[in-house]
Amino acid sequence: MLSLHGYGPSIFEGTVLTLEVSFSALMIAMVLGIVGAMSKLSHSSILRTVAQIYTTVIRGVPDLVLMLLVYFGGQVLINQIGPLVGYDEYIDINPFIAGISTIGFIFGAYMTETFRGAILAVNRGQLEAGYAYGMSGGLVFRRIMLPQMVRHALPGFGNNWLVLIKTTALVSIIGLDDMVRKAAMAAGATRMPFTFYVVVAINYLLITTVSIYILKYLEKRYSVGVRRE
Repeated sequence: MLSLHGYGPSIFEGTVLTLEVSFSALMIAMVLGIVGAMSKLSHSSILRTVAQIYTTVIRGVPDLVLMLLVYFGGQVLINQIGPLVGYDEYIDINPFIAGISTIGFIFGAYMTETFRGAILAVNRGQLEAGYAYGMSGGLVFRRIMLPQMVRHALPGFGNNWLVLIKTTALVSIIGLDDMVRKAAMAAGATRMPFTFYVVVAINYLLITTVSIYILKYLEKRYSVGVRRE
């Protein structure tokens, strides 16, 4: 049995914060992913170009660099712009907001490709049949497009979610007290880094394992009635 020397509640608090960061960033990533996918599939060359630049740049720059750029570089930029618009007080970016925004922005690019592929995988003939039966655009999307899009998107979505969870460890470098930062402080105080980082590794493993089972259930649920070749 691992002895945490009284740091157990602190690690638990950090774990809860890690989950909050993960789910908040996921919501941002999903919104950006849907917008990005629709932009890439739109008839507007401007929207397609913007979406392409977004996915290319984000997927080409390391996550750590983006985190530092948004938190430290963004803070400097905002405080330089502030006086220009008549606001002279120092603006301090909240680490939680910076963390979820950066991670959400990063994984929005990956979700864009996931959702774009899922939309393209839906049989266009079924959509046309829906319109032929007199369905509105919203009804076609809700009854035909969305269920099949979710089924096609789930494998890629699941992979992105698992990577996103592990990426939350980066928020510790901007001062957010997630479980990695809590473990680092406990390790420094007790000089037992192996013990606390093992606990963090186990926590991440538990979260990802539960996520895998939930994702498998969802894949099975959305594949009901689908004939496999």
